[in-house]
Amino acid sequence: MDTVVQYDIEVIKEEVRQLLKKGLISRQQPIYSLFKYICDRDWESFELELENREFLLRDRIIDLLGREDWDQD
Repeated sequence: MDTVVQYDIEVIKEEVRQLLKKGLISRQQPIYSLFKYICDRDWESFELELENREFLLRDRIIDLLGREDWDQD
């Protein structure tokens, strides 16, 4: 039996930061572009958490992350 991951907004944000760091996505892409990085069986939970936080799939990834703190080089 497959286990569906229950997503929390902080977990989502951390996963998105990792995808950004790897260069797989950009901050200007819509949130729905994350679909290809989330298992099909987990997408419903992922999408539900976003909806509960009033994010739309057409919103930009930068909207999801909000203010980011940068480490100085």
